[in-house]
Amino acid sequence: MATIIFYILGFTALIATGLCITRRNPVHAVVYLVNALFALALIFYLLGAPLVAAWEVIIYAGAVMVLFLFIIMMLELAPNPVDEAAGPGWMRWGPVLLLGLVLVACTVLLILVDGQSGEGVPTYYASPQDFGYALFSRYALAVQVVSFQLFFAAVGAFYVGKPPKRRRKEQA
Repeated sequence: MATIIFYILGFTALIATGLCITRRNPVHAVVYLVNALFALALIFYLLGAPLVAAWEVIIYAGAVMVLFLFIIMMLELAPNPVDEAAGPGWMRWGPVLLLGLVLVACTVLLILVDGQSGEGVPTYYASPQDFGYALFSRYALAVQVVSFQLFFAAVGAFYVGKPPKRRRKEQA
């Protein structure tokens, strides 16, 4: 059963990602990307990493997607609703609803699967304490490199987003 759910979630993630990169409307692309990230979180949970699955939902599907939507709305990248092609509503909402229903069905199946039967969460489950110990002992250098990369990205974003200084009008 777990293998079937894994393949369904993998296919859902691939379809949602494909729809994400082919949409012209950035808001629709973000919605498809959220679907793909939820499918990926369920795959992580299925593979015995519930902590990573929770981070996937909280950080990526939550905070980063809200940030993307904020930037899209702030820069007015979304097309005007009047400019969009008028078509049947099911053609616009059908794929999202279908992907959402698949994700809900897989979530319900994962909740109903008995973890003690051997088909649920595997026995190599790592607790958050084990994960943190491995992350900050064995992989401490990698954590520091990634933190510096994020710091440089934040400085770069600040510099790029800073408005240009107004030049003084020279009086001749």
